[in-house]
Amino acid sequence: MLRFALSPGSPAWIFALCASRSLSTMWIVAYSTVLTVVQASWGLSYSDAGLIQSAFPLGYMVSMFFTGFMSDHYGAKRTFIWGGVALGVSTIAFVLFAHDFWSAYCLHALTGLCAGGTYAPALALVTEHVERDRRGRAMGLLLASSSASYALCLGIVGLALSFTDWRGGLGIVALLAFLAWPASLAALRGTPNVVHPRPPGESFLSALPLVIRDRRSMLSISGYTFHNWELLCLWAWLPAFVSAALSAQGGAQAGVVSYSLLLSALAYVANIGGSLVGGVMADRLGRTQTILVWSCASALLSTFIGCFMSLPVSLLIAMICLCNFAAIADSSTHSTVLAVTVRPHIVGAAYAVRSVLGFGAGAISPIVFGAVLDSAGGSNMSTNQSAWVLAWTTLGLVALLGPLSTWKLHRLSSSG
Repeated sequence: MLRFALSPGSPAWIFALCASRSLSTMWIVAYSTVLTVVQASWGLSYSDAGLIQSAFPLGYMVSMFFTGFMSDHYGAKRTFIWGGVALGVSTIAFVLFAHDFWSAYCLHALTGLCAGGTYAPALALVTEHVERDRRGRAMGLLLASSSASYALCLGIVGLALSFTDWRGGLGIVALLAFLAWPASLAALRGTPNVVHPRPPGESFLSALPLVIRDRRSMLSISGYTFHNWELLCLWAWLPAFVSAALSAQGGAQAGVVSYSLLLSALAYVANIGGSLVGGVMADRLGRTQTILVWSCASALLSTFIGCFMSLPVSLLIAMICLCNFAAIADSSTHSTVLAVTVRPHIVGAAYAVRSVLGFGAGAISPIVFGAVLDSAGGSNMSTNQSAWVLAWTTLGLVALLGPLSTWKLHRLSSSG
């Protein structure tokens, strides 16, 4: 029997890898699509709802710390495939067994713990098999496929909620996440499992201090950390913010959640364009320059997004799309910068350190956002614009620390 295999690094190979990754990444925004539904059903405060959301990046952070080292030690291909298996099983468990705060928190953390196995290995696969002058675009395509899956997730759940409950909507997403495993097997059938040799006398664990002592690596990681602080909180609270805006403008309560998810999906479509534009800019204009442009733009937009709440729906969605475009445009470039900064045999370890700090920040920011909403007088499905303004302003001001780190990295790189 003839077995077809794609050439590693080819356009078809990149497309197949992106397709496999997109099936698994759909789950990243799954909980946020039903946040307001389960919040009302389980009697959660905004802080409790934010805590459940934060469980995913917390598990993701722990997972990617270990899977980064696993990619260096066992190979990115092998780690990527087995990560897909674990994710598929854990998402189904969430749909079947989450029923209150603690069960949802633990199971959402478990899905994050399993999902990390497909992130760093996917970046390593692109680094290993795509030429350097095409790598920025390839990274952009990888993240664009994730953004497409986020939009698809919101669209699927938004439509599903019109005829089923939240378990039915998330059940569809969980099934698609499970299909990521056979898709990864097909995409990587002809791809070698690369394990980069370590220099003589250098132990497996010595990669960690090598990364931490390298100033360029840590500046890159610092910029990514504040990027994640902003981006993961934006994704976590965007559907709830749109729902609140629609309610404030007199939307019928019964249809607000489904409609807000469909509108929020448009914002994730903007992420696709941001990822592609950012990747092309990095290859043509320079990597740190690209990060500086988009990180400054997104932080400023996030700071003022709460002020857009009273705009007509069409203008509100346009501004949210612009915010999403800017927030994701530098994401692939952060990954490329780190990959070319460190030696090949410790790329996975560098991604591991970055994951702990970046997704640790992404775990904390939704909690801070929810706490600010509560303290400013927000309530379930709050239409209190001043509370949302304060929460978004807090998010954006902290995110401005990201471009500061990138500026220092740019000056250090320019000086040799």
